[in-house]
Amino acid sequence: MNRNEDNRILTVVLDIFETATVLWWRFFDWVAVMSWRTLGIVAFVVFLIAAPALRLPGLGLLFVVVSVAIKVLAGGKRSADLKAAEATSKANVEALERRLMEAQMAALQAQIEPHFLFNTLALIGQLIETDPLQAAQIHAHLIQYLRSAMPQMREKNTGRLGQQVALSSAYLNIMQARMRERLTVHVDVPVYLADAAFPSMMLQTLVENSIKHGLEPKTEGGHIDISAALVGTHLQVTVKDNGVGFDVHADDGVGLTNIRERLKVLYGKEAQLLIEAPPHGGAQVSISVPYSPN
Repeated sequence: MNRNEDNRILTVVLDIFETATVLWWRFFDWVAVMSWRTLGIVAFVVFLIAAPALRLPGLGLLFVVVSVAIKVLAGGKRSADLKAAEATSKANVEALERRLMEAQMAALQAQIEPHFLFNTLALIGQLIETDPLQAAQIHAHLIQYLRSAMPQMREKNTGRLGQQVALSSAYLNIMQARMRERLTVHVDVPVYLADAAFPSMMLQTLVENSIKHGLEPKTEGGHIDISAALVGTHLQVTVKDNGVGFDVHADDGVGLTNIRERLKVLYGKEAQLLIEAPPHGGAQVSISVPYSPN
């Protein structure tokens, strides 16, 4: 019995010691990250109000002395350690978000590519008998498109602007073969911007949106302008069409939402997606990212 009682007493003592240790380090961390002004207010309250109320004036003085000692001797280092741990945790979260976005992008590409390829191959099959020359041209454009697309699928998030323009130009060549005189295209991207870093598939998403939602629904078709320019320290890439336009108050579709989320993950507040309705109709969408010559 005595041994059992001794074991119980030892267990209680160890629990008290463990709890006291946890409370001490919580108090230590609390004081370490607290500003001097806040610490002064808390110390004033404890010393002049709480301690006299408990009839333990020495407790208030002890709190003040211990708190100041922690703040002076170890507060700076402990505060820095806590902030470093918080920054590391935030960086880990951002890395996970970036990996998730890469996985979502890969899944989106896996959905888009087969659909586009199927439609293009079906068109080639239809033209082989009726217009072999046109079928051969579309076939050549498709090969060009695939050559431009494959390297970008291996890119995790960012490629070069020249690659993005080559991909979209190949796509538009195929769409021009389908829509014929209903689609005209103009590309104005300076040569010196070809090597600038630009997120993969974003330009292509804007171009596809312009075709699908702006020009295909319009009986007479229309025109697409692709341009790029330096605006201060940012690279701005714009796709403009004179199609049926869109409701600027409507929610973004899947493609634009994906672009917004990727820009946020890649650049934070340093990048933006701009959607405008030109005075003469149609739509204008721009992506602005920090300029990096790569």
